[in-house]
Amino acid sequence: MPSALEKMVKILRLEREQGGKNTAVVGGLSAYASNWQPQAREQARRPQHHILIDEIADELAAYESIDGEGRRIQKLNYLLDRITNRKPAPQAYRDRLANWEEKLKALDDAAGKSGRRGPQSAHSGRRAGRQDRGGSRKNFQAYDSASWDEDFTGGPRQHHLDIPAMPSLSRPPRAPRPERSQEEQLAIMRELAGPTSTIKGIGKKFSELLQLMDLHSVKDLLFNFPREYRDYTALKCIKDLEGEETTTVIARVDRYHVAAGSGGGKDLVVLVSDESGLLSVRFFRQHFLATRLRRGMLIMLHGKVRFFRDMAQMANPEWEELDLGNLRQIGIVPIYRLTKGLRARHLRRTMKALAKEWAAKIPDPIPQSVLDRNDLADLGWAIQQRHFPDGWDHLEHAQRRLKFDNLLMLQLALLGKRREWQAVAGPALSCDDEFLSSFIEQAFPFALTASQKRAIEDIRGDITQPVPMNRLLQGDVGSGKTAVAIIALGIALANGRQAALMAPTGVLAEQHFGSLNAALARAPATDKPVIALLTGALTASERESIYRGMADGSIDIVVGTHALIQEGVEFHDLAVAVIDEQQRFGVDQRAALRGKAHNPHVLVMTATPFPRTLALTAYADLDLTTIDEKPPGRQKIVSKIIDPVARERLNGYVIAQLEQGRQAFFVQPLVDESDSIETASATEAHERLSQVFFRFRVGLLHGRMSPGEKNELMADFAAQKYDVMVTTAIAEVGVDMPNASVIVIDGANRFGLAQLHQFRGRVGRGAHQSYCFLIPDSSADISLDRIRACQAGELAADALNTAEKRLSAMEESDDGFFLAERDMELRGAGELLGRRQSGVSDLQLLEMTSPELIETARREAQTLYEEDPDLRLADHQLLAEYISQVFADSGDIS
Repeated sequence: MPSALEKMVKILRLEREQGGKNTAVVGGLSAYASNWQPQAREQARRPQHHILIDEIADELAAYESIDGEGRRIQKLNYLLDRITNRKPAPQAYRDRLANWEEKLKALDDAAGKSGRRGPQSAHSGRRAGRQDRGGSRKNFQAYDSASWDEDFTGGPRQHHLDIPAMPSLSRPPRAPRPERSQEEQLAIMRELAGPTSTIKGIGKKFSELLQLMDLHSVKDLLFNFPREYRDYTALKCIKDLEGEETTTVIARVDRYHVAAGSGGGKDLVVLVSDESGLLSVRFFRQHFLATRLRRGMLIMLHGKVRFFRDMAQMANPEWEELDLGNLRQIGIVPIYRLTKGLRARHLRRTMKALAKEWAAKIPDPIPQSVLDRNDLADLGWAIQQRHFPDGWDHLEHAQRRLKFDNLLMLQLALLGKRREWQAVAGPALSCDDEFLSSFIEQAFPFALTASQKRAIEDIRGDITQPVPMNRLLQGDVGSGKTAVAIIALGIALANGRQAALMAPTGVLAEQHFGSLNAALARAPATDKPVIALLTGALTASERESIYRGMADGSIDIVVGTHALIQEGVEFHDLAVAVIDEQQRFGVDQRAALRGKAHNPHVLVMTATPFPRTLALTAYADLDLTTIDEKPPGRQKIVSKIIDPVARERLNGYVIAQLEQGRQAFFVQPLVDESDSIETASATEAHERLSQVFFRFRVGLLHGRMSPGEKNELMADFAAQKYDVMVTTAIAEVGVDMPNASVIVIDGANRFGLAQLHQFRGRVGRGAHQSYCFLIPDSSADISLDRIRACQAGELAADALNTAEKRLSAMEESDDGFFLAERDMELRGAGELLGRRQSGVSDLQLLEMTSPELIETARREAQTLYEEDPDLRLADHQLLAEYISQVFADSGDIS
């Protein structure tokens, strides 16, 4: 006869299968629970059982009042997890344990005095060593032993592996440097540049596999650091696994077999165990792995845990045969990226020998005084600990040293390049007060902000000097950077010189072309300037005509994309070059545009605000000007997180906006569907939204379209030939639609704060109140309840995950500079800038770098540069060689 607890499990599962409709039993779960509770009390044996019964009864009493089937499913899953002990009892119920112990003891004592063993006296059965009779008690005991064999006051009983405690390290060790001549150090550097085939143990086949991963030299392999680590001191036993967690376990292979999979494929099913329980593992379409397994093999598994019929399972986990030597010697195991045919254990052994060899002999380019001032580790020690850390403290010190080197070298390289550029005189342009005030008054039908005026004065101070300008103008979305750029171009025209503006996309170039034409048509000039648009959408004959005009000087200003820096493009007399959305270009593109003339003045702009310290580091070759003020009258965009289940209600709101003549963007993170990402693709969303907004015109814009198609589509949207535009991330830059009042960002949890803020800036550019709606993936761990509680001060910010913090920040602020600081806190500088933006491709630059370390490296770079700009002193020559090799390899700073 099934126990009361088993009946409850079956009913909860049935209710879940029926979609949480409260139909699993006649009368509903609340009524069933009130009748179930007395029967369960009769069968309960321990205080822990009684608090579980309390909790189940309380939760089901309120089941009917739960709003929404999705929330009911969550409640059912929680109760099933509680019954099977995958989740601990809440503190409120654990507080009842002492009370239940007293009650049960009193009942047991009363039963003993009367000489009877009634149903309640069975609670003392374990002490008396008696086995209960009757199927119901035995069945309850089955759950008892499987789910409740623990001390509730101290948590689950753990099975621990015998692994030594991980060592801690407050400060990195420092060792005396070996006495080596400059020639000896350079010889070692040349050895680093040798092919991987010169490394002991690497033959031809191994070397070819490394080349597939773009690892060609000894240095490439030595600086190919692990992508992540497994902590073998923090393993979980199978018994203690929880559903939906991603974790690592060590287990023995008990048995395995090949099973039929979906689509005619063959899966490998493996049953593994440790001393605490069993785990089922399924490798989809990987039956061939059977050749690598054997019964009794000890393996490491890393993957997501799920439960099916109370059995812990993993699907397609990462795995490898356990290296017992590694397990005994270190607690943290490195995980390297691999290619087909390359085994993890083989690469790890090679890297261990390589790191050990080079830790002892690699020359350290950073002066000892710099390391002393900043408490930094030796380079050799840092490399070895980055590969095979003795502890998490060791890894942190190693990463700090290597990141510092990256930052310092980037700073010194950029400062050197700046000095090289400015060593050649540029055109000194005249710009008196009368011209400037007249130009501003006539070119713009609005007053400039104080911040814009300060930016103009910075540019004017640069442009009137014979030293070429190198200035970064950063400002939030809609802060008026374009107006400042037009003034810089106008100064060149007033001096009879040519000017250019380069944008990353044809859409943005065309937008600038229109703004420039409108402004200069109003500006004071005897002869109106000739302005040309050069993009990839032009025919060959049209491009050739513009090339001739640029070369002979008949074109005064050219606006274009990368086409401006193609080979063969020449200017007659270029004096001012403006590069918009600088983060979309690298340092080499900036240099290429400069190379089209005799050292022109260069102004680069970005609408992606960076924290000041980060901007000064990543753009050390540029002077920084910030527009931190928006034009008056700009309305705040209302931003709101929307639960995916409220999508239909949101669509109704968008329809109301469209009926008022407004337009809307729907942003999707993908172009085509992806099995691995559950967010709808742009193409699928276009089909769906075309049906939702069937009375309106719905367009689709994505990056796989040709430049001509994009330009035509956006021109039609600007002309209001479309009401809704479904788009991918291309909407981040270059779209200025004053009539658009709504932007809906699907999969908002997948984007960073800076990108979300850029999306939001596509609306709110007109006179209409605008709205930004953020819809996270339905499968994402995003809780609106947690976010609201945190915003109300009822929950600590640490209770939110990273995606929730980003979305919450978007609701709370529309200040791009504030959001940039938050983005850096959450994602790190490397994610914020990106490799192309920094101009260095092979340094793993700035990833998760703290503002403090950025400032430290910038300060040290300035000190070294002021002391020895050419790095010719004896202590600096090796550093100069490192910088030369690094940037010669990357090819990004030219």
